[in-house]
Amino acid sequence: MMFYALALFNVFVAAVAQMLLKKAAITPHKSFVKEYLNPWVIGGYSLMVFSLVSNVYVLSQGVLLKELGTIEAASYLFVPALAFVCFKEKINLRKVAAIALILAGVVVFFWE
Repeated sequence: MMFYALALFNVFVAAVAQMLLKKAAITPHKSFVKEYLNPWVIGGYSLMVFSLVSNVYVLSQGVLLKELGTIEAASYLFVPALAFVCFKEKINLRKVAAIALILAGVVVFFWE
C-alpha cells in the first residue's frame, strides 16, 4: 500500500513540475539560452526526473504497470487544481464532470 501512495505522490510531483514549466513558458526571457536555463525550467525538469526515477522504484517493488498507468490518471485531478491555484485557470462544470468520470473509472479499475 505504501508504494501505491508513493506512486500517487509521484503523480503530484509531476503535476508540480508542469506548473514550474508553465511558469517558465509564460515568463519573458532576454535570450534563447535564458529561456531554457532558468530556475523554473531546471526545477521542473528536475522534478520530472525525480518522478520518473521514483516510478521505476515503485514498479520494482511490485506495483503493476497497468496499476501505475491508472494511478497516473490522478494527474487529471492535480493539474487542473494546481493550474487554478497557481494561474487562476478556470475550471468549468464540463471539466469537473470529466474529472469525476475519470476518477470513477479509476475506482472501478481498483474495485475487487
